[in-house]
Amino acid sequence: MAIEKLTENAISLLKNLIETQSFSSEEENTALLIEAWFTENEIPFKRTKNNIWATNKYFDDSKPSMLLNSHHDTVKPNSAYTNDPFKAIVKDGKLFGLGSNDAGGCLVSLMATFTHFYAEENLKYNLVIVASAEEESSGPDGLNSMLPIIPNIDVAIVGEPTLMNLAVAEKGLVVFDAVIEGTPSHAAHPNNNNSIYNTIDVLQWFKDFKFDKFSKALGDVKMTVTQINAGKQHNVVPAHVELVVDVRVNDAYSNQEIAAILQEQSPCTKITPRSLRLNSSSISVEHDLVKAGIEMGRETYGSPTLSDQSVLSCQSLKLGPGDSTRSHSANEFIYLAEIEEGVKIYVELLNRVIV
Repeated sequence: MAIEKLTENAISLLKNLIETQSFSSEEENTALLIEAWFTENEIPFKRTKNNIWATNKYFDDSKPSMLLNSHHDTVKPNSAYTNDPFKAIVKDGKLFGLGSNDAGGCLVSLMATFTHFYAEENLKYNLVIVASAEEESSGPDGLNSMLPIIPNIDVAIVGEPTLMNLAVAEKGLVVFDAVIEGTPSHAAHPNNNNSIYNTIDVLQWFKDFKFDKFSKALGDVKMTVTQINAGKQHNVVPAHVELVVDVRVNDAYSNQEIAAILQEQSPCTKITPRSLRLNSSSISVEHDLVKAGIEMGRETYGSPTLSDQSVLSCQSLKLGPGDSTRSHSANEFIYLAEIEEGVKIYVELLNRVIV
């Protein structure tokens, strides 16, 4: 099928995906739409919960495998929407709707690309595509759950909106729950160990602390206190204050190293990571995918936002149509021309690397 027709069909699929509610863990019906694409294109597929996956026709165990991945779940719509988030509206070259930009445009563009190469013989890489669930919630039944099921992956392209530039690295994430203790008391009595006042110095420590290692691709580790909770009534000094600390990890540190540093150095009574599995990720600028992309005029950069790259242990490249700044915004949209360009760039990139 011609690229133009595949792209037209991909845009039609995206409109249907927009109009089908698919919050994280509730992707049953969008999974059916994705199944229908593969059925119509005579591509055998498998479904594991709400993840749909397939391999190219001439899959060969002796060859390395490349993963094409994006997700079909969405966040819940921003409260500032003025459009119907579940209505695919085309206006002024823009396709509006929840999930259009994050990451429906990427997903359908990768599906069109996979379909283009599906029956090609003598590819240098096997192709494995996973339309995954639960990306937005980092849930247990998303891409992470598929890694023991699909063939072993040597390199991955993860479809997220990057304006079709090459995100050669991505920050990881560790969320910490921290506790600052004090002496509980009646508010009318003297108390030199007020847990809320103790928090002042702790907050200043978090604000001022700098991790030593700098990353050329991702810059510094970014640490931000995002939540504070304390007290239940006006006349009681609470025994402790609870903080939530969001740490975006560069590729100079493992998540385990970040946890060890904060547990040793922070002034909190206790600081505990919720999870250490959302790691930073990267791909060598010497990898054929990156070199080919640069030759095509695409720029490289490091991404501060988290994606399903975080669950991959292989080298991975984040690349897709759309603009990350539109993700999770009210009246989310993607330009139709971005999808058209996305398919063309994906196909040209793979032509340079796997054909």
